Amino acid sequence: MQKTLIIIGLLFLAIGILWPVLSKLGIGRLPGDFHLQRDGFSFYFLITTMVIASAILTLSFRLWGK
Repeated sequence: MQKTLIIIGLLFLAIGILWPVLSKLGIGRLPGDFHLQRDGFSFYFLITTMVIASAILTLSFRLWGK
């Protein structure tokens, strides 16, 4: 469990450091991602981004687990 938490922490650190580069890739603005904006209210529902992230994480964990 400790090793998993350390790896997750390092992933968050890497994402934080690389965020300026990652934001230019268009993540969060893919077809299927919804953004509702009203007066004083903003809602993001990133369906496509979540599916892609889930597929990448699933493949990564399956490859590293064996």
